Amino acid sequence: MLWVSHMIRIRDEKDRAAFAELFDHFAPRVKGFLMKSGADATLAEECTQDVMAALWQKSHQFDPTRASVATWIFTIARNRKIDLLRRQRRPEPEDLPWGPEAEPDQADIVSLQQETEILGTALKSLPSAQRELIDKAYFGDLTHSEIAAQTGLPLGTIKSRIRLALERLRHTMK
Repeated sequence: MLWVSHMIRIRDEKDRAAFAELFDHFAPRVKGFLMKSGADATLAEECTQDVMAALWQKSHQFDPTRASVATWIFTIARNRKIDLLRRQRRPEPEDLPWGPEAEPDQADIVSLQQETEILGTALKSLPSAQRELIDKAYFGDLTHSEIAAQTGLPLGTIKSRIRLALERLRHTMK
């Protein structure tokens, strides 16, 4: 409960003393958590700084009825680590290969054409309601929420129909 009052003071009063106490307590723990989960010291330090800055900037989002302060902070830490790792894995433009790509192997082309035909046949065999949703989700690149807004169907219905359609496609394409 001590930390909840600190978060409320940070949220409502931008209390720097409360933030300093939270920082002193949680920053080393967050860094340790990140290092134990596989981050190197530099990444853990960078991520910890991001987490603590987020704590200050997003204090209005903390809801003590939904999570403890520690749970909220460590969830931010986990998400920041994932974001930083994703950023690190993206190649920089200077690392991308330039020039013509190698021609694909003829066997790969034939195999891909066959799989495409099988997929097309499998898609045609789906009920129209499921086929339409698969088309919007995978070929139209819409999220489930966007599809629900567009079609007027409940989100749960969208998810169920897509799941059932994918199961049918998997079964058909075996």
